This record gives sequence, structure tokens and C-alpha cells, in this order.
Amino acid sequence: MIDRFGRKITYLRLSVTDRCDLRCVYCMAEDVTFKPRAELLTLEELGRLCEAFVRKGVRKIRLTGGEPLVRRNIMSLIDRLGALVADGRLDEVTLTTNGTQLAKHADGLATAGVRRINVSLDTLDPTRFTSLTRHGRLEQVMEGIFAAKAAGLAVRINTVTLPGINDHEFDDLVAWCGLHGFDLCLIERMPMAGDSTSRHLALSQVRSDLERRWTLVDCDWQTAGPARYATIAETQCRIGFITPMSACFCDGCDRIRVTCTGALYTCLGQEDAIDLGTPLRASESDHHLERIIDSAISAKPERHGFVGDVQINRLARGMNITGG
Repeated sequence: MIDRFGRKITYLRLSVTDRCDLRCVYCMAEDVTFKPRAELLTLEELGRLCEAFVRKGVRKIRLTGGEPLVRRNIMSLIDRLGALVADGRLDEVTLTTNGTQLAKHADGLATAGVRRINVSLDTLDPTRFTSLTRHGRLEQVMEGIFAAKAAGLAVRINTVTLPGINDHEFDDLVAWCGLHGFDLCLIERMPMAGDSTSRHLALSQVRSDLERRWTLVDCDWQTAGPARYATIAETQCRIGFITPMSACFCDGCDRIRVTCTGALYTCLGQEDAIDLGTPLRASESDHHLERIIDSAISAKPERHGFVGDVQINRLARGMNITGG
């Protein structure tokens, strides 16, 4: 799949559920209304959809949410995707998780062929964690993180930079990740679901502040995502920076996103979506489905719509709809 700007699309981010057992303040409202369960694609349908994208050239799939591990029987889908990795049709299957369910799923993930995961963690302070997630327990997430490490999964910690909330913790996060052998990725907050734009923090400034204590050496390490990495000389772990607001990386975008209802978003920062659920359910053949996918890729926008000529634009949907 190649879009009209010559970008090769090889990476699918699949939101398997819009539900989550936390309510992070920058992700969703506390009283969020979830999609009716009848509208959700079954795990069998999601697997079929993934296989259609693999035939079209997708090489990497990341499962997101909401929280993917709260989806009942989610391991059946992960096992199915792991089989695609085992026979060479897919390079990797990964997931982004809040960590609350990792303790009971870590071994199963490793057995299915998952080799690395991203865990969202915005603070090391238990009280602040509960405030940010509205009711979460940091110790539950920590148990999950170390269960994943014990199972042999490579762990990357994802931290959304929140000025006035966690911007004083970045040094501590670097040190903690270095102590335990985790990579760290800092992410600029994106204006989703009416989020305040006044709380944006440019990562160029964060990096400058970190370099007062740490030696950051740019490196060529890459994953399927947009992070730009440096090695921290003092710990030999990596730190990544994802900068959708301050340093747009759209020219190299190789990603598409599909929601749990089958809505295809060719750009996280645009509202336009293409319905794949209806054609998927309308026929046992994937011929028409694949033609719709081709049409959607050809219309993929050049860049996201977060930043306009005079203001930062906000999207109406929450991050739990399409994942990060």
C-alpha cells in the first residue's frame, strides 16, 4: 500500500476496544460513554481484518485500546496474530497497555510471540498516579511491568509530558528506567476530545533540561513508531521523543489505525474515517473490503490537523477511540 505522497503503509494500529479500567485525564472523560457491544467487531472479525491488511502489505501490528487486555478472550486474537509472525507473514505483533492486566497476561503474551510492549506510565508517585488516572493503583501497574520483564518481554515506558503535573519527574523516570533496563519514550500531549491546548510542552525544551544531568547520544534505533531515539550514556538505555506538535513527522508516516468497530483512520489527527465493518460483514469474500482499503490509502492526508494557521485544532473524539 502506497499513498499519493509516496509513503509505504506497513504498520497497523488496531484498537480492540474503547473500554479501559482507568480514566486518564488527557485520554477520556470520567463519565465517558462507550460503544454498544453490539457495534464491536468480534475477535474473529478483527483477526480477519488484520489478515486482509497483512495481504495488502502490513508488516507490523500494534494492539491498542482503550486498554486492550480488558477485552474478553483477547489472547485468542493475539495467538492468531502470533501465528502470522511465526510463519513469516508478519514481522511483529506488539501492544500498548496501561499495565493493570499485565500480571496475568505477561506469560501468555510471550508464549504467543510478543517480544516487546509499551506501558503507559506518567508518574512514579502513587498519589499523583491515582489523581491522573482518577482511581488507578500504581502498585498494580508496577506488578504488571515486572511480570512482563520476568516473562522476557522488552518493556518501553510511555510518558505523556504534562506541564505542571509531571514535568519535574522526568529525571526520576530516566533514572528508574535505567535501573530496571527499560527504554523510556516521552510524548507530547495531543489535543484530543477538547483537551486544553495551554498544556502543551515542547520536547525540545525537555531534552535540553535532561541534558543538564544526562548524556544523550542520538542513535539510529527505530521501531515502527515515530519516536526519535537517543542512548543515555549513563544507563545505556534509550530515550525516545514523539513530537507531533512541535516537530511534525508526517512526511514519513507509515501508519493507519482501525477501531474496534472497524472504522479506518488513515491519520490520527483527522476526523475522517472509512467504515470497514459493514463490507467485512456483508461478504465472506474480502475482495470488496480490500478495494475500500485501497481507496482509503489513496486518500490518506499529507499531514495531521492538530496545528492550523492560527491555532491548535482539537479533535472531537477521545484517545480511547483510536489509541495513541
